[in-house]
Amino acid sequence: MQLSFGDAEDLGDRKRTRREVFLSEMDQVMPWQALLCLIEPHYPKLGRPGRQPYPLATMLRVHFLQQWYALSDPAMKEALVGTPVMRRFARIGGLDAIPDETTILNFRRLLETHGLAEKRFKQVNAHLQRKGLSLRSGTIVDATIINAPSSTKSQDGERDPQMHQTKKGNQWFFGMKAHIGVDNASGLVHHVECTAANVSDVTQAHKLLHGKEDVVFGDSGYTGVAKRDEMQGVDAAFLIAEKPSVIKAMKRKREQRAARTLERLKASVRAIVEHPFRASKRQFGYRMVRYRGLAKNAAQGLTLFALSTLWMKRKTLLAITG
Repeated sequence: MQLSFGDAEDLGDRKRTRREVFLSEMDQVMPWQALLCLIEPHYPKLGRPGRQPYPLATMLRVHFLQQWYALSDPAMKEALVGTPVMRRFARIGGLDAIPDETTILNFRRLLETHGLAEKRFKQVNAHLQRKGLSLRSGTIVDATIINAPSSTKSQDGERDPQMHQTKKGNQWFFGMKAHIGVDNASGLVHHVECTAANVSDVTQAHKLLHGKEDVVFGDSGYTGVAKRDEMQGVDAAFLIAEKPSVIKAMKRKREQRAARTLERLKASVRAIVEHPFRASKRQFGYRMVRYRGLAKNAAQGLTLFALSTLWMKRKTLLAITG
């Protein structure tokens, strides 16, 4: 990549910004070659008439920038125009080499069409396991709601039919639910399942297990999970949070104290499942679905949880590779 004069001038002796540090670290921990090999068979060899296609490495880097900074296709192009550090990360040499919003859109659709988000998620997990962040004895299951626009002011005058509303506490939400299975030792997100928000957590638990765990942790939303038909072949202990009303109904104070102590121990383990939720929502702004339909949003969810895990484990990975 040949930098423009302006970009080269920006590389002078100065303190690096947080954005530069972040992109530098993610550049080092990403399994680029494996991801490129996954996409390359599906990437067009010819571009528009008279033009070569943009380099695959550039388009993948632009795609990740778009996920990290929660940018629409037009906003991603504008960010590349106005931010030299993003251009350097994407290996774009000058303003005339920036892909337009249609090219960015088409690349995302290519990934969706060939189901590459799920394969990429598995590739990232395989990379992490090769680095020693392997699956161990237990899995924590949990789910979070990703809001969708509830407005009916769309082109067809209706809300997304694949999104639904659900009540949590005393508040109603409309959108999608991301269910995840997380290794209780490493914090590795090893399974992701996306459904409409009104789908019960307990019905998706069997899809979040890797099959080798000897213990499964979950909050009270998974009460009764061990008795479900789809769980009968699972050889694991289920440590599910007890509902407060059950503990309150205990007649003996000593029994209540023992139950509350056990619940605190369970909660201390379950706390690790909140880390990928926090990373995807707070670090990468994944608080609202961007697209219509579950398939497109599930692909984005898989991508963001893979990137979140890499971000959370970047210090460990840098220490290993360094």
